[in-house]
Amino acid sequence: MTATATAAHTAPIRLDLVIPEVFPVLLKVREVIDGLGLEKKLHHLVHLRASQLNGCGFCVKMHTREAREDGETSDRLDRLIVWAHVSDFSEAEKAALAWTEALTVLDHKTDYASLRGRLRKSFSDKEIGALTATIAMINLWNRTQVSAH
Repeated sequence: MTATATAAHTAPIRLDLVIPEVFPVLLKVREVIDGLGLEKKLHHLVHLRASQLNGCGFCVKMHTREAREDGETSDRLDRLIVWAHVSDFSEAEKAALAWTEALTVLDHKTDYASLRGRLRKSFSDKEIGALTATIAMINLWNRTQVSAH
């Protein structure tokens, strides 16, 4: 196989070109999720933490910028990676970040019931639903982006 043939064989697939009908639907789903009322700062923290875990450099950069534009502090963003070990985040934010990690890095040993109990101390079921959908969607976008690395 020639170098050109090898490069073409291993080149990223442009999903937006080969399955263009999917992306408008995904954007519409994202609009609906965004309209469920999840607090903006929490939305950004969840997006950024999942993107960190998924190793999506493009998404980390984008969500860090968006969080700052919406008033998030650099101090909190710098310490997001160690959120469980610092006092920068509220108990509600910590519960949401624990849920983010549990739904991003799936592990059969995770105690989802305990995590839901922790969430219910700060969030309604509808808010937990919005949070869960937000996490699911950012994981979808991260994986789509990472597939082109």
